[in-house]
Amino acid sequence: MDATIGLTALWLAFAATHMGMSSLRARPRLVGALGERAFQGVYSLVALAVFVPLVALYFHHKHQGAPLWYLGALPGLRYAMYAGMAVVFVLLVGGIARPSPTSMQAGRTDVRGMLRVTRHPVFMATGLFGLLHLFVVSVWSSDLAFFGGFPLFALIGSRHQDARKLATGTEDFRRFHAATSLLPDPRGLAAAVRDDPVPAAIGVAATIALRMFHPTLFGP
Repeated sequence: MDATIGLTALWLAFAATHMGMSSLRARPRLVGALGERAFQGVYSLVALAVFVPLVALYFHHKHQGAPLWYLGALPGLRYAMYAGMAVVFVLLVGGIARPSPTSMQAGRTDVRGMLRVTRHPVFMATGLFGLLHLFVVSVWSSDLAFFGGFPLFALIGSRHQDARKLATGTEDFRRFHAATSLLPDPRGLAAAVRDDPVPAAIGVAATIALRMFHPTLFGP
């Protein structure tokens, strides 16, 4: 199978299972049949069963298919990428430390931490990760299919979460939704870091560590 087609098919399968199982129609039935905790376990296993082959397929077929573009040689772009990846990890760690009320963990609806930047910090971290890599790697069609799937899934998945929570959530959630941004708003980053300095520091440290070991683990 062509790697680009395979990667696209796996992204579609990941999105279909991830959002289908958590839809307004399917989720109550699955929770009723399995229980909340067992449903979350099955949900996670299904996600891994699709996402792990997706990553494995890409690493076996990097830079294959039609050559598209390479922007990494542009002055300053790589350093902008490093700064962007620091934002990715700060959003990711902050979103895990303070779960969004849009997530399965259904965190608090007060707007603090990375929720000042976006109501979907984990989703937006993964989307920004994929988008940044499209600017610095040598992009062939397999790279576009892999990295391009992250921002697309982040946008579609976060909108799906919003719609489900608005339909089933409380008035507190509706106020939270109205007070927060879907796309990352950099104006809230400084206040978010002040709210949660430890997760932010962990995110920056993770960025530095990954940059140090990136050539060994993933290539330059």
